[in-house]
Amino acid sequence: MKEQINNIKKNSIKEIEKAENLVELNNLKVKYLGKKGELTVVLRGMGSLAPEERPKIGELVNQVRDELNILFEQKEKELKKKELINRIENENIDVTEPSKKSTLGSLHPITQIIKEVEEIFLGMGYEIADGPEVEKAIYNFDKLNTPPDHPARDIQDTFYITDDILLRSQTSPVQARVMETQKPPIKIICPGAVYRSDSVDATHSPVFHQIEGLVVDKNISMADLKGTLEIFAKKCLGENTKIRFRPHHFPFTEPSAEADVSCFVCGGKGCRVCKGEGWIELLGCGMVHPNVLNFCGIDPEEYTGFAFGFGVERIAMAKFGIEDMRLLFENDVRFLKQF
Repeated sequence: MKEQINNIKKNSIKEIEKAENLVELNNLKVKYLGKKGELTVVLRGMGSLAPEERPKIGELVNQVRDELNILFEQKEKELKKKELINRIENENIDVTEPSKKSTLGSLHPITQIIKEVEEIFLGMGYEIADGPEVEKAIYNFDKLNTPPDHPARDIQDTFYITDDILLRSQTSPVQARVMETQKPPIKIICPGAVYRSDSVDATHSPVFHQIEGLVVDKNISMADLKGTLEIFAKKCLGENTKIRFRPHHFPFTEPSAEADVSCFVCGGKGCRVCKGEGWIELLGCGMVHPNVLNFCGIDPEEYTGFAFGFGVERIAMAKFGIEDMRLLFENDVRFLKQF
């Protein structure tokens, strides 16, 4: 068996020296040192030897294996160095050749509006608040003074998951959650996606984006609301933009109003964008209803507040002159690259 081991050593050394690449070297390593390699076969046959011979043969096999491992490592380093030299000599890179043209994308128009609005309100000292899109009915309706028989709670208008869980139909639940956990003064905006059971057309979508604002503190009045919205409108739509309030009704504000802005295209004279009226409906707003403050653990005798909310798509359509909301969701690069 000693002669067999010595022959394996002799043959393997010769073949290692002749190996011309790493693939051949690896195959040789498997052939001699692998699980089914020639040295391993010798070790498995040691059971037929006399007990006094086994330690000697085992020691010889281990010695040969160690010697071959060293030779394999040396040969591997040699071949890798040879391959590197070949690559350096044969691979030529022209660093002066023009690179492939890279196309940069841009922010989606909805994202642009959200970021712009966030920057405006951050500059006025507001914080950005966030909440779950899969919401509990108590936050989406009950804490916002929307009674069980209100039309907004009908299954035709709202996406229910269970009787008590739904896809939020507004970002107002974020306001309720903040009022529950944070003591006044509160000054936040809540941007995010909302869901309503609307048919898709040029001005409606079952998923769209809202930004709502909330301020709660002592001695907050309607004048504070109007002044805030005037600053926002001028920053977002132009310094010459004017704002007007029209009486309205929302269950979570009292008094409530719809806020219009003078058309930033024609300056109020009447054009295609404002449909000849000179004004563009912008958002809903009002003073936070005392019931809402009570439901959220805030004393309406001590604190007052105002809230407002608008659709991001509406502002994007008005600002960019987009006539069909569906264009904002179709991901047509020909449309999006204009922004």
